Amino acid sequence: MTSGVPVRPFLLLLLALCLSLGAALSPVASHAAPLLQEGKTSLFQRVVSHPGAKLLAEPKADAKTVRENVVPFTAFYVFARNGNWLQVGLSAVAPEGWLEAGQATDWNQSLTLLFAPRAGREPVLFFKTEQDLSALCAADDMEKQLDALLAAAARISPADSGTPPAAAADLPILASEPAGAQGAVSEKRFYLMPILDMKDPFEGVKFLRVASIDPGQYGKGGKGRNGPPKTGIALVIDTSISMKPYIDQSLNVVRRIYDTIEKDKLADKVGFAVVAFRSSTRATPGLEYVAKVVSDFATAKNRKSLEEKLAQAQEAKISSHDFNEDSLAGVYKAVQDLNWAEYSSRLILVITDAGPLKSGDPYASVAMGVNELNDLARQKGIWITVLHIKSPGGVRNHGYAEQNYRALGRLSGQRSNYQAVSAPTPAEGARQFAAVAKTLAEGMVAMVKNTAEGKVMTRPRDEKPQNLTPEQVAARLAATLGYAMQLEYLGRARENQAPSVVNSWIADMDLKRLARHEQSPSVEVAVLLTKNQLNDLSAQLKAIIDNAERTKKTDSHDFFQGILSASTRMARDPNLPTRGKSLAELGVLAEFLEGLPYKSDIMLLREEDWYRMSIGEQTAFVNRLKSRLARYEEYDKDRANWESFGQANAGDWVYRVPLSMLP
Repeated sequence: MTSGVPVRPFLLLLLALCLSLGAALSPVASHAAPLLQEGKTSLFQRVVSHPGAKLLAEPKADAKTVRENVVPFTAFYVFARNGNWLQVGLSAVAPEGWLEAGQATDWNQSLTLLFAPRAGREPVLFFKTEQDLSALCAADDMEKQLDALLAAAARISPADSGTPPAAAADLPILASEPAGAQGAVSEKRFYLMPILDMKDPFEGVKFLRVASIDPGQYGKGGKGRNGPPKTGIALVIDTSISMKPYIDQSLNVVRRIYDTIEKDKLADKVGFAVVAFRSSTRATPGLEYVAKVVSDFATAKNRKSLEEKLAQAQEAKISSHDFNEDSLAGVYKAVQDLNWAEYSSRLILVITDAGPLKSGDPYASVAMGVNELNDLARQKGIWITVLHIKSPGGVRNHGYAEQNYRALGRLSGQRSNYQAVSAPTPAEGARQFAAVAKTLAEGMVAMVKNTAEGKVMTRPRDEKPQNLTPEQVAARLAATLGYAMQLEYLGRARENQAPSVVNSWIADMDLKRLARHEQSPSVEVAVLLTKNQLNDLSAQLKAIIDNAERTKKTDSHDFFQGILSASTRMARDPNLPTRGKSLAELGVLAEFLEGLPYKSDIMLLREEDWYRMSIGEQTAFVNRLKSRLARYEEYDKDRANWESFGQANAGDWVYRVPLSMLP
């Protein structure tokens, strides 16, 4: 050899270099980056683990175990795919082990679905293929075919895990949400429905490919209760000036309901509580209080105490600083301070003739707005209904008040537990209020009685007849609410599971309504976040808001991009290492927004829309962000709805945050 290099050592050196290069290029390299999603330049592939998954050192069943019990619903980055095995890691820095592909589901954003309340909709059907779902929606006799499928679905157990019984083998569906007689899947039960794919085949509805994963023994689920539900009804009453006729009528309604309860031998099954509210005592010291508990829950067995306390509740002697009152303070006090523990079915009935104080009012005592307060109550299993008294003196306030109270009493989609009470005169208003309040309360008592007797209520008809009397409107509202509350109770008592289906298609709108060219959501969108991720979002949001207020630059490019970046990162990939920069600064914001099946309000807002806002509108927007921050503080304290799955570190516990609560 002219080079003078011995052959054998040279070959050994060359072999070593090849092996080294091969290791660097190998998918098992310790410092490899996660795999990119197809067609993307910055979005990594991720999966979410199933209950019972474990990490192994190598891609084979007999390999050494790296982690025996992976926390269910852990989001992993994918570094390599080797047959039926995935090399995964918690961060995008390095892989930690191998996961069997069957123990995980692809999940390329953090969005998950929850079943919407079962008021005015049919159970969700899980279809085998998109074509099966599309064929149904395109059929001329869609409603007839759907009725047949719903009847067949009632015979498919949610525990069938995507394998229908032999009698259902020819059906286009794999599973169904529990049918009406079985009860609903409890809102308290932790399950996950990741969105795997999305199609927009028809206007106003999305077809979603989902996995439905129920933790079963790994999650605490809902524990059943024996006997009929105990129902707590909290009256949150405006006691400002002009409200005396309605305070008096509230006492009469409570007395009548107590009489009915005692007659039906349900004396200990329904409790009433009373919270009174006015407005700021800082602005008007003579008002005496902002909100106070007049009486905690009392059943018919100790009705005398509540009746005496309610009889002593008087209207204010002086006017507040604004026509609007601090009704949100009353609702917040009812949610937080009343003893709801013994009541499995929970209702707040707000009674007022004025709107809530506006978010920008310096005397508003509650940081959260109506949407955030509705979410807080829902997470605690409390349904809010608003009786809005419309008197001639408040005609200029009616539109604002109705808009806010419909949001406060929102049930699902456009459905709201809201009813206006016409009050052309105080006497007529008091008469109509008494009739409506009595009808609503009797509807709740009927739900308790039916459940005690083992009767499943019939789902109210979807039709919306015209020219109903106020009492008939209230009866329909009570029937819808009572049905949803009973299904929630039955599902919790029977520990209903979500269907266990690894791959299926659903519609995000109720199919029965869709057949009638109407829209009613069948699912709601949430974001799966850990405590650490939520705290990270809170810190980012607070810093952005503080900077905007300090510099008075709420119209700046940085403010809008910062808020948009924080919201988008949480929906797409909360763990993305941004090295202190926003997604906009990294140049990946557009790709992160692209393809998300659902977007929060801020994600739908264009930058030019932001610049077209007036200073007042931008200030209202910032106030809304402050309201979200206040809600995040409540999430952090809401121990009952954080799922630990055995994790000792609270920062790793997970929560399903509604997409509507992102910035």
